Amino acid sequence: MIETTYVIGHRNPDTDSIASAIGYAALKQQQGDSTVIAAMAGAPNPQTRYILDRLQIPDPLFLADVHPKVRDTIKRQPVTVDRQTSAYEALELFNKSGVRVLPVVDGDNKPCGLLSLLHLSESYLLPSHDKLRRVTTSLASLARTLSASVESGDNHDIPITLNLFIGAMLEESFSSRIDGYNPDELLIMTGNRRTIQHAAIERGVRVLVVTGGHQLDEGLLELAKAQGVTVLLTPHDTATAAWLARLSTPVTCLAEQEFATIEIDKSLAALRQKLMGVNVAAVMALKGDGTLAGVATRSSLLAPLPYRLILMDHNELGQAVPGAEQVEIAEVIDHHKLGNSHSNSPISFITSPVGSTCTLVARRYRECSIEPGRQIAALLLAGILSDTVILKSPTTTDADQQMAAWLEERSGLVAVDFGSDIFAASSSLKNYGSADRVVAADFKLFTHEKYSIGLGQVEVIGFEEFYRMKEELLEALAEVKRRDTLFIAGLMVTDITTETTLFLVEGHTLIAHVMEYPQLEPHLYEFKDVMSRKKQMVPHLLKILARV
Repeated sequence: MIETTYVIGHRNPDTDSIASAIGYAALKQQQGDSTVIAAMAGAPNPQTRYILDRLQIPDPLFLADVHPKVRDTIKRQPVTVDRQTSAYEALELFNKSGVRVLPVVDGDNKPCGLLSLLHLSESYLLPSHDKLRRVTTSLASLARTLSASVESGDNHDIPITLNLFIGAMLEESFSSRIDGYNPDELLIMTGNRRTIQHAAIERGVRVLVVTGGHQLDEGLLELAKAQGVTVLLTPHDTATAAWLARLSTPVTCLAEQEFATIEIDKSLAALRQKLMGVNVAAVMALKGDGTLAGVATRSSLLAPLPYRLILMDHNELGQAVPGAEQVEIAEVIDHHKLGNSHSNSPISFITSPVGSTCTLVARRYRECSIEPGRQIAALLLAGILSDTVILKSPTTTDADQQMAAWLEERSGLVAVDFGSDIFAASSSLKNYGSADRVVAADFKLFTHEKYSIGLGQVEVIGFEEFYRMKEELLEALAEVKRRDTLFIAGLMVTDITTETTLFLVEGHTLIAHVMEYPQLEPHLYEFKDVMSRKKQMVPHLLKILARV
């Protein structure tokens, strides 16, 4: 059962990615789907931070990854037994619940053993010859299982092992049968046979069970108390009482003391590895404090996940939140080239060559005849203005222009003024805190045949600050290139006032001979009238890579 649908953009999210996720989740919620939650796969960059703060919109839920976890597949209310539960009670619970393993827990709900139906059955159906007469129990468990009243003696929970004899013969024969046994280890079970009862009490046996609902004569009861004999009166007949006595063993005596555990935040892959171990019927899933959260068996690996994803502003799993390849993708809304893998079932896939995913989300509001609230309208407008650089980018389409005008009316904002505020407030590279964060803020990976390249982009007003940070930025690019094994790693620094991009690149020296744009200095190129990574820079780089 799907409990949550996360609407989430790509890694290193930009404003369009986060704004479209929030806007589309709001649309779904207005349509009555309360399971939809906006999420993000990375922290907002300075521009997005400014927009969210200005519009007073809370951050989406941060998901570092969506790898299936143990907590996603276990039942959170496991069937358990405490240490004093009898084997008979455990069998009833097995039958009633349909489970095949029962965790044995202490008073703090921490596991102290694992009881499997198979092991329990083997213990009673295949006992060794020397154990046929022996009964391991506690006096409290024995009385409870036999529905017996305790007439004299102890009634404690300490496990003891007794030899069971049925007094169904003459007293002489009976006495000879129990000769040689330690009286303190004898459990005698008989009906209303006074001679047998008297012989057992005189010997000082540990337990005398009188069956059939019969009472013990008053004189014999006084003798039993004097001899320290525990006397139990059960309504069951002797055959039934003998059977139940064998099943009175506390489960703590039968459970496996060594068992596999795993924390609920561990991955499903880690659980799979544990379950594949020899003779591992189940793994106990624990909370951080060591208490039991659930029980995982091999069938848990087949359980459907309680969440799924709607991908916004991307369709390639390489750009998606880590673990997305293991999760159901319910929908995709994007404006990039197709690079997605096959889905297991039909999904809603909305894509169009527009300048912003927020344009597609705004269009969905109109198609559904739903009016976005003032905040959401402003947020979607911000996404369009960001991705189209205030509608100046070559990626800008008539649809972007139309949706921006539609959102202007509903937000009460003037698009050009709003866009200028956004870029003015977020264009300083100092807002990112470090060169590493400048490079990573909107960094995407692309592949062309045998080559993998990575491109980041930031928008600025003037290049003075960039030149001061250039060497630090180049070092950060070199680290990303090494870490991700890239052919080249580049950063587009786009001046929105001059519509010029300076391209700082760390990579193979051969690209300098085929770049086709002026090289200002080593590692640095000037791209006039280039503002779009998607429509201009990426196609150009993929073209020149074919020549290298």
